[in-house]
Amino acid sequence: MDVKRLDLLRELAERGTIGAVADVTGVTPSAVSQQLKVLEQEAGVPLTEPAGRGIALTAAGRALAQTATEIAVAIAKAEARWREFMEQPAGNVTLTTFATGGEMLLPGVLTRLRAEPHLRLICSDEDVTLADFASLTPDYDIVLADSPTASEMWHERGIQVVPLMSEPLDVALPEDHRLASKQSLSPKDVVGETWIGAPSDFPFDRVLSQVVAATGEPVRVAQRIADNGIVEALVAAGHGIAILPRFTTREHGNGLVTRPMVGIRAKREISALLRPDRFERPSVRLVVQALRDEAKAVADQHNAL
Repeated sequence: MDVKRLDLLRELAERGTIGAVADVTGVTPSAVSQQLKVLEQEAGVPLTEPAGRGIALTAAGRALAQTATEIAVAIAKAEARWREFMEQPAGNVTLTTFATGGEMLLPGVLTRLRAEPHLRLICSDEDVTLADFASLTPDYDIVLADSPTASEMWHERGIQVVPLMSEPLDVALPEDHRLASKQSLSPKDVVGETWIGAPSDFPFDRVLSQVVAATGEPVRVAQRIADNGIVEALVAAGHGIAILPRFTTREHGNGLVTRPMVGIRAKREISALLRPDRFERPSVRLVVQALRDEAKAVADQHNAL
């Protein structure tokens, strides 16, 4: 049965006449009568009967009007709960990340969200070799993305892009390397070096392309490794140098040091990607703000060192 027609029956039970129902609902009396006849057909039993110059509800009509009231109450409660959900940070928010992004941001973000008892952030990580982070947005509320520059394609596809941080990419060297005494390195400084590279088209690998463009010399890549921890171990053991992110590379007491690269654009942009409709949810907005706050705190902490 149609909820709106049930509501007309409830109004008739409370107001007594077709005319009064028409006045309150803003339609004509004939339209009210027509809708009640359709409801009667849906119910399969008479709902009204003549009473003097008007009509009255039958026993079935009164029972159905009571049911209509119960339905109206249930709808009002559902709408109130939905409004509360949409206006308050509550419920589950799903987030997926790449490894170093999660390492940098998730511990602090989860700590920040402890003050929101009705919100639960459900985190996961994805394969670091994934080429298109935006392809994950249908499956997660928030996707942490790693790219050398903010991709215009994301905007063109209607993805909400929230920049979080720019992270410098440094040259990682064995601590006894001939270049370790320098405070910064130019592309010319690293000509002829053996590299532990990232998979092709990773942000780190694109830095090597810039080195080639700046020097006109090819780079010799001995290994291509996606996991930064393995890269750090290989560099520390003297098997080559590498491009690694500044904020998550461990350089104290493990046999390697890092130096900034000057003369080229050596950084990656970390962003949150979302479907625009999900960005309207207060709970999602709160998590995004926590990500922004934590990203700033991480960057400020490292810049102060």
